[in-house]
Amino acid sequence: MSSSSSRNAFEDGKYKTDLLTVDSSSRCCKTMPSSRASPSPPKQLLVATPVEEGEYPVVMLLHGYLLYNSFYSQLMVHVSSHGFILIAPQLYSVAGPDTMDEIKSTAEIIDWLSIGLNHFLPAQVILNLSKFALSGHSRGGKTAFAVALKKFGYSSDLKISTLIGIDPVDGTGKGQQTPPPVLAYEPNSFDLDKMPVLVIGSGLGETARNPLFPPCAPPGVNHREFFRECQSPAWHFVAKDYGHLDMLDDDTKGIRGKSSYCLCKNGEERRPMRRFVGGIVVSFLKAYLEGDKFELVKIKDGCHEGVPVEIQEFEVTI
Repeated sequence: MSSSSSRNAFEDGKYKTDLLTVDSSSRCCKTMPSSRASPSPPKQLLVATPVEEGEYPVVMLLHGYLLYNSFYSQLMVHVSSHGFILIAPQLYSVAGPDTMDEIKSTAEIIDWLSIGLNHFLPAQVILNLSKFALSGHSRGGKTAFAVALKKFGYSSDLKISTLIGIDPVDGTGKGQQTPPPVLAYEPNSFDLDKMPVLVIGSGLGETARNPLFPPCAPPGVNHREFFRECQSPAWHFVAKDYGHLDMLDDDTKGIRGKSSYCLCKNGEERRPMRRFVGGIVVSFLKAYLEGDKFELVKIKDGCHEGVPVEIQEFEVTI
């Protein structure tokens, strides 16, 4: 693929994309001998893929607590339009008391990608699993870190190239982590074998919307502690005046979708935060999967004119 340095990562990219749902009822897009029929994925997947001919890196996005993968469709299309295949599994319908099932399912889905995903993509699209990024939002961010750290007996044979935590959360407060805990409260304790890490935080995530509910990204278990425990190279961006769920779709349907507007302290609208998250993710992926650091360096140096939100905090260890 050609470099897209001249294209603003915070706007839609040059690739036309399609959204696919892949589950046990999905038909393969690529013909195969009947004796080699592709197995269905372990969980239902939402896939955003470029439709024009090419070979594309792969990004898995894990949803947050009690959310649906479909709530991230606009964010997924944004990132995919810059030349990436996005896969978002629906890890559960009802969340369990701990994250072990999510960790196990994520590892199983990652292993399935190399044998199954290719057969559900458009015929002209080739996935490049030598460039694979694992990402997650909220509780999904914790799950992504757990899988990458290989902490609890579940890991994938596929090498993870980069790790992204989008406002990751490990419980309701220090000492109240969702089991099994990922945070160790020791600086630089995450041994990821020099894997590049991006952590994105929300400035309003630590603020409760009302006295009846705790903050959605409480101090002590949120993005700050995740970044503090990362080793280099690691990047940390915090968006001012936006909340924990502001990167979701504008229209999130159903009871859970409506509750996403009233459980957390939110910004005035979602589009700026969604564009910010999408643009930072694209810039990070371009830098570490494709060696194109043009936009990420511009953002770091404070000279990128397209940043759609005010960056409240920025840290990097390289």
